Amino acid sequence: MDFVDALTLLGGVALFLFGMTLMGDALKLVAGNKLELILYRLSGTPIKGILLGTGVTAVIQSSSATSVMVVGFVNSGMMKINQAISIIMGAIIGTSVTGWIISLSDISGGGGILSLFSTEVLSAITAIIGIYLRMFNKERNKQHIGDILLGFSILMFGMKSMSSSVSDLRNSEVFINLLTKFTNPFLGILIGLIFTTIIQSASAAIGILQALSATGAITFEIALPIIMGIAIGAAVPVLLSAFGATVEGKRTAVSYLVVDFLGSLIFSILFYSLNFFFHFSFMSTPLRSVNIALINTVFRVAIVLILMPSINIIENIISMLIKDEAVSSEAELDEINSLEERFISYPPLAVENSKLAIRKMGELALKNIYDALDLLVLSYSDDGYKEVERIENIIDKYEDKIGTYLTKVAVRELPSDLNRSVTKFLHTLTDYERISDHALNLAQSAKEIKDKNITFTSDAIREIRNITGALKRILAMVVEAFNNNDIELAYKIEPLEEIIDELCIKMKANHIARLTAGSCTLLNGYIYNDMVGDFERISDHCSNIAATMIEMEGGVLGIHTYTNDIKSRHTHNYEENYRKFKNEFNLMTT
Repeated sequence: MDFVDALTLLGGVALFLFGMTLMGDALKLVAGNKLELILYRLSGTPIKGILLGTGVTAVIQSSSATSVMVVGFVNSGMMKINQAISIIMGAIIGTSVTGWIISLSDISGGGGILSLFSTEVLSAITAIIGIYLRMFNKERNKQHIGDILLGFSILMFGMKSMSSSVSDLRNSEVFINLLTKFTNPFLGILIGLIFTTIIQSASAAIGILQALSATGAITFEIALPIIMGIAIGAAVPVLLSAFGATVEGKRTAVSYLVVDFLGSLIFSILFYSLNFFFHFSFMSTPLRSVNIALINTVFRVAIVLILMPSINIIENIISMLIKDEAVSSEAELDEINSLEERFISYPPLAVENSKLAIRKMGELALKNIYDALDLLVLSYSDDGYKEVERIENIIDKYEDKIGTYLTKVAVRELPSDLNRSVTKFLHTLTDYERISDHALNLAQSAKEIKDKNITFTSDAIREIRNITGALKRILAMVVEAFNNNDIELAYKIEPLEEIIDELCIKMKANHIARLTAGSCTLLNGYIYNDMVGDFERISDHCSNIAATMIEMEGGVLGIHTYTNDIKSRHTHNYEENYRKFKNEFNLMTT
């Protein structure tokens, strides 16, 4: 092999990798960007996990990508290790599909209808159709189909370049002598492992082995150990992805290595033991590209069948290899600490991950308001105040981290439903953070009342107790509506918000009357007015969250046109709900 051949080989590898990536990414987009969520939601049993892992990996053409996703699932708490191992087993099988695509290169020109399936003709046809769909169509889906065809064409062209660059090696004694050393299984496994580790792709490694088969020098005896080494080496990218992951995430990454290593070990012991006794005649048979694809698939299916009944044992082995770490003292931060950067490349997963974090944020905001109101109307304590302050700081971290995370997701190409979700989540997390700000304001008012020994009239206390009940109700409703995406419940927020507004107006009027009558001091009045302002703002933010939910359900976010519409036309049982809340939270009189 001269310099030009070596350069052609490297160029073929580069084209092969690019074509495989382009085809896999486009296939994923054509599938509706839902593969990741399907993988997450439907992997309940080992059989389902294996089938789903196989299917998804066959589509995206990368067992490493599937496994990295699974590491993210476990790392974020969305999936258990037991489920993850079964999906990884499926990914190990699914990645062998690429080898079958590559084996089309075995069909050469010649005559008859078979010539239509040759590498040259297939590459040309798919490239022509692909570039037409890519350049002359405005529909995204057709453009992505064009990318699939272009990716396939580039992959096949790269494969052809690799095969042609090594074709002269069939007459090289140095090359033949080197290959005979690979008949030692341990050396073959080591070479396959090192090579796959370097190029970071098992499919590409198999492709290069298939290209070398064009020399006629690759026999079964040479190919099998290299294929086993390639399988083990495919775990390296997954292991690298686990840096910075939780203990569970690291265990999931290691499970890929454990499954491939144990599977290869057991398979090699069984196979070479049988060969020792029966001396298989096919060991010295030269292989073609399609034979290597078949061996690769059979080997991968075999190790999964061998290890499938032992998923629990594998989990125990991994748990022994990677010990538990100390748990963080602030469990409330678990949700944002589990926002997976790995999912940014898989927007449906990133949005799902964000939703779980915002749910937790809403529950924390609800708790903080409840605690702050209790400091006002029940009893004040310094510990209670510090708890409100602590949760407020945590919620600030939620807003910052989720907002940054969603912004990274938003810059990617997203389907309309995910765009709506991202918009809704960004608006909602801002309102939750503002609600928690008002919780801290109320706690500070309670502290000032305690420190300055301020007392309110019995009428003022009754008013505060009444409106705090309404505030607790509207907050509980909006958190439940968001968590369950309950649009009907969201429609009930605006009537209650209107009641709270009227209660605030009445409280201000009654306060002025008490000031005029001299039953309330000016200092009391300042604190009272501040509290009423916080009450009103809290209900406004609840209204914002409900309005955003309703508007985004319709696909368009206006300046809360829904609130104006429901008030002016009193739709969606507005009057009925308004009367119900009015009776429950009586409008006070002096």
